[in-house]
Parts: sequence; structure tokens; C-alpha cells
Amino acid sequence: MAVAATNENHILIVEDDQGRKEIPLDRPVYSIGRDRDCDIRLVSHFVSRRHATLVRLPRDHSSFYYRIVDGDAKGKVSSNGLVINGRRMPAHDLKNEDEIIFGPQVRAIYYLLQGETVPPGQTDMSEYDITLINPGMNENEED
Repeated sequence: MAVAATNENHILIVEDDQGRKEIPLDRPVYSIGRDRDCDIRLVSHFVSRRHATLVRLPRDHSSFYYRIVDGDAKGKVSSNGLVINGRRMPAHDLKNEDEIIFGPQVRAIYYLLQGETVPPGQTDMSEYDITLINPGMNENEED
């Protein structure tokens, strides 16, 4: 079943032993963990092979949300569990800027960007009129 197009962007910013990466979310299910076969791979010995599952669920006819669940799709929970916004939880419906801790120095922050919102660090340059001047262009002009 196709999901209707919306002005929502779901993004997961992941920080692990390899640094920081931005993952746009658009699929119905993601496996998260240390295993090489996981959709979202976390590099850390503190993370279970199949640590969590991210599931897309309909909010209404035109939008959806993601729920994170501890463990794999078969119900086997992770060793360290999930800490979401400072609380240990078996599952959570993600909201903008929720922080998920998978283990020491392994975390993710979920962003739900709506409408004309631009992700952090990105700017729509079309609103600026920028003229680049080569420093050598003014050599023949008087000051």
C-alpha cells in the first residue's frame, strides 16, 4: 500500500563508534543493530546484533509516524535495551527530537521536519542573490 505524499521528512541522526550519519526514513520497517545485515548498522560492541526495530505506522490518511521497538522483528529483546529521552522503554512512538540511547556513546536523534522546514545545516540558496567577484577583476580600476 502506497503512502500519500506529505510535506514531512523523517530523519534519524545516528552517532556510534564510526561517527555521525544522517539517515532519511521512508521505508515501512528498519532493523537496527550491530549485524551487517541490519538496515541501520550501529558500530559498537555495546549494541546487540538486532538491537531494535523501527516500524512506520499511519497517523491519518496523509501522514505517518515511526515506532521504535526493543529487539528484533520476532520479539527477541536486546541485551541493553533502549533508553528514550532518559527513560528505559520497551517501545516508543517517536516524536521530533526524541533521543534514543542504544549503549555507551551510541545514540540517535529522530527529527520530524514538516512543511517548509529545512534540516539543520542545509539552506535553500535560492533566496539569496549572490554575485561572486574574482579578486583580480578590480586590478585596473581606481580606488
